[in-house]
Amino acid sequence: MKLKMTLMAAALLATASAWADTKEAEKWIGQEFQPSSLSKQQQMDEMKWFIDAAAKLKAKGIKEISVVSETIDTHVYESKVLAKAFEEITGIKVKHDIIQEGDVVEKLQTSMQSGKSIYDGWVSDSDLIGTHYRYGAIMPLSDYMAGEGKAFTNPGLDLKDFIGASFTTAPDGKLYQLPDQQFANLYWFRADWFARKDLKDKFKAKYGYELGVPQNWSAYEDIAEFFTNDVKNIDGKKVFGHMDYGKKDPSLGWRFTDAWLSMAGAADKGIPNGLPVDEWGIRVAADKCTPVGAAVARGGATNSPASVYALTKYVDWMKKYAPPQAGGMTFSESGPVPAQGDVAQQIFWYTAFTASMMKPGLPVVQADGKPKWRMAPSPHGPYWKEGMQNGYQDVGAWTFFKSTQPDRRAAAWLYAQFVTSKTVSLKKSITGLTFIRESDIKHDYFTKNADKYGGLIEFYRSPARVAWSPTGNNVADYPKMAQLWWKNVATAVSGEKTPQAAMDNLAEEMDNVMSRLQRAGMQNCPPKLNPKGDPATHLSDKAAPWKKLANEKPKGETIAYDVLLKAWKEGRVR
Repeated sequence: MKLKMTLMAAALLATASAWADTKEAEKWIGQEFQPSSLSKQQQMDEMKWFIDAAAKLKAKGIKEISVVSETIDTHVYESKVLAKAFEEITGIKVKHDIIQEGDVVEKLQTSMQSGKSIYDGWVSDSDLIGTHYRYGAIMPLSDYMAGEGKAFTNPGLDLKDFIGASFTTAPDGKLYQLPDQQFANLYWFRADWFARKDLKDKFKAKYGYELGVPQNWSAYEDIAEFFTNDVKNIDGKKVFGHMDYGKKDPSLGWRFTDAWLSMAGAADKGIPNGLPVDEWGIRVAADKCTPVGAAVARGGATNSPASVYALTKYVDWMKKYAPPQAGGMTFSESGPVPAQGDVAQQIFWYTAFTASMMKPGLPVVQADGKPKWRMAPSPHGPYWKEGMQNGYQDVGAWTFFKSTQPDRRAAAWLYAQFVTSKTVSLKKSITGLTFIRESDIKHDYFTKNADKYGGLIEFYRSPARVAWSPTGNNVADYPKMAQLWWKNVATAVSGEKTPQAAMDNLAEEMDNVMSRLQRAGMQNCPPKLNPKGDPATHLSDKAAPWKKLANEKPKGETIAYDVLLKAWKEGRVR
């Protein structure tokens, strides 16, 4: 009798707890999770599933988990708002750390080396997909959802609705990471200045073509020169034709690994990343998986003429056309600068900064709240050809170690699904503008408000949202190899080395890392370097590494922004 009474009391307590959680869910749905692509009843049904799934884990003693992500607006919203909502609705507390991206990669590397994960869940860039696949330390979500994690996988997850899932799928065809946020690297410009008749006339008189969105690097350079040295001042304020950053810092590496070489045209044709030579200049074997070298002497392209050209232009433009402080800035320090109103254009601009460019009262925002700026596809260098990677897209995605205690991993997986669920994702998209779901992009809210975002909505509604792609599978160990870039690029920025010498050293160091990985072995597809040969025998006019062009500055080409926007609206990439 006593046992029966105890069981009844426990059941009543569980029912009361579930009822309280349901009341919390109703509160959050009513006050925070609007608008949504789901009806309020559908949201409530989804939240009830989370409450029930969490109850199973709480019964096993799971009360708190810890996760980590990099410092961007979307993750701040998750950490401050959604983690609290998850705790109040499910009863599981989440310690959601926000740290710099370089620190996330470093801690992830430490966890991989020690075989013990520091966190229960990670938002790690999909740039590490090749690393995760090769080491075998990360749980393939395809396997997890079908097996151990089946009971904790939301029936309303709807993987087909995620626009970045192809980027988090490895060569074995398995999904390794769940996209949480993504943003593209585009061209940014002051549409109000570009539309001025006096400036248009002056530009055409000097260069012989229209002032518009640059289609190639020649036009970008002409426009940078024009605003910096011909226009000089607008409304009594000194203006610059270019913005960038150049401090010796890990973020300087992203400036290059985020497809700068392939934007110049250094890689092979092949979407999403160029095959057999990718945007880092790494060649893979005929199996499309085994890395065989980065240096031209091994058939790679990291120190090829196109790559050296890409580094040369980066250094020259920053020195000639950017504000003097740009060379001493990091990625995050440089991001807000164009919003101050003295920059005409930026070739390498992340849409993660969109929200910070829209604040009322900024010099780049009209009185009605609409932007004076627009975004467009970045122009390409002279080595680029149709069929090559168009540009870079960052996809931060939920990642879980096999070594994590199963119940803690299941709870972290619940939280990952919660912050990407249809119940909350539209509101999260409005807050951080880092779209992951088609249902959010196509929502009526963004149709009505598209003109506030300067082209972002049109971009994400077009096929361009998949044509802009993250680092691909050729990179065998992202943490080890990414850190080589910023140190080598910095030697060219400082003038300590020529661009050719800097890229020669980078290629050599990348091959050295891959040689060590080859000797150490990896679970899947380890590097197997080609022998060194005469670089001249590898250079070609048919494939990467490409021969040096006789003319690296063809005539500038521009396009009217309205024509470009029309292409996106009609479902074309460019």
